[in-house]
Amino acid sequence: MTHAVFTRRRVLQIAAAVPLAGLGATARAAAPVAQWHGVALGAQSQILIAGLDAQEAAPVFATVQDEIARLEAVFSLYQSRSELSRLNATGGLADPSPDLLTVLSLSRAVWTASLGAFDPSIQPLWQARAAGVEPPLLGHDLGSLRLSANRVSLAPGMALTLNGIAQGYITDKVAKLLRDQGLTDVIVNAGEQYAMGARPDGTPWQVGISDPADGLVSQVSLTDRALATSSIQGTLLNEDQGHIIDARTGLSATQWSTISMLHDSAAVADALSTAACCLTTEETADMLTHFADAQIAYRA
Repeated sequence: MTHAVFTRRRVLQIAAAVPLAGLGATARAAAPVAQWHGVALGAQSQILIAGLDAQEAAPVFATVQDEIARLEAVFSLYQSRSELSRLNATGGLADPSPDLLTVLSLSRAVWTASLGAFDPSIQPLWQARAAGVEPPLLGHDLGSLRLSANRVSLAPGMALTLNGIAQGYITDKVAKLLRDQGLTDVIVNAGEQYAMGARPDGTPWQVGISDPADGLVSQVSLTDRALATSSIQGTLLNEDQGHIIDARTGLSATQWSTISMLHDSAAVADALSTAACCLTTEETADMLTHFADAQIAYRA
């Protein structure tokens, strides 16, 4: 049985409210801020666009919803016909989408840089822990993944979860979509956060960092950059086992309670924050040397 006493979704939902803090009545009256609330890969999501009113933003948000739906059809573990679900069910996928190939390639890069701590192939172990049954012995790691432009193949018994990187990737894709439409003052939270430009008063967007045990623990100014946060107690599996698993040991991560990473890419920040929950200070520093401009925003 899964015990989600304080889920990662709730952590992100608290953080998402913070950008609205500090927008005084004068700023709101001077420039409208269009808001969208929805769900991306099960996470509560929010977008704020400065300078647009609700009517102007409506077609933009409709396009965003279509993009999120398209990407969920690639990465969702709960849609039986998603690319990831079909890959896990059959062990192979012909003609994978560029989105899946990009995320799998980045996952392998972080797997290598993290010395194997970040490994999407822990899905069978995660499922066993969530169900409260004896976990399997993992006979494969991400090095067993076979990846080409025409096909993705898994080793027998292997299955993937991209929950530690896909929300960041969706955040990046939504931010790019908005940028391509000429929007310059935007903050996107599709599981992780990406900010462009500024708030109506010209100051940077403010993003909160929350810890499941301590609530709001920090606040970060964010401009043209992404922030991703991982908390080992974000979801509890079977009493006290956290949902982030160190693939090297098969055990739940215990190094840190909450880690937030900054990077130009939310997908990179997402994967690095997940991996860093399993790594020592020295191991994390070594990992970050592989990713230019990556920076720890908070760690405790």
